[in-house]
Amino acid sequence: MSTLSANVERLSGVPSETLDVLLAESEREGSRFVRRILDEWAAGTNRFDQPGEALFTARLGDRLIGVCGLNVDPYAAAANVGRVRSLYVLSAYRRLGVGRQLVLAVLQAARGRFDVLRLRTTNPVAATLYESLGFTPSATTDDCTHVIDLGSHVSEVTQP
Repeated sequence: MSTLSANVERLSGVPSETLDVLLAESEREGSRFVRRILDEWAAGTNRFDQPGEALFTARLGDRLIGVCGLNVDPYAAAANVGRVRSLYVLSAYRRLGVGRQLVLAVLQAARGRFDVLRLRTTNPVAATLYESLGFTPSATTDDCTHVIDLGSHVSEVTQP
């Protein structure tokens, strides 16, 4: 498996034209991740602007190929719990390290702000990615399938 070196950047805004190519493909696949980002941004319910939050994109040249967010976990009762949100990579760029690079950016941004990151996935390929980065399966809550303790795992995560 070869690895692409994508340019991962933190966004300060999410104009819809920025995510149009991701939106079109994700909706053809039946995924609502990108639509949710845009809908919540437009409604003002999630702009990735709370303390510690961030939204990242991955580009290959000028082409947008992926997105991933970091939020305060809305399902947790504690402000020190973050949530990986809406990881989506164009199908042509999957299994080439782009998702890994996006999640690594989220982990880096979460350091010093969150003690724990949680996420939910039903995709076994995504679960394998998260587990390779130090997340462990969690069956203790309905709203979380994987968790990572940032104090003990993030320092072990390295670039591919």
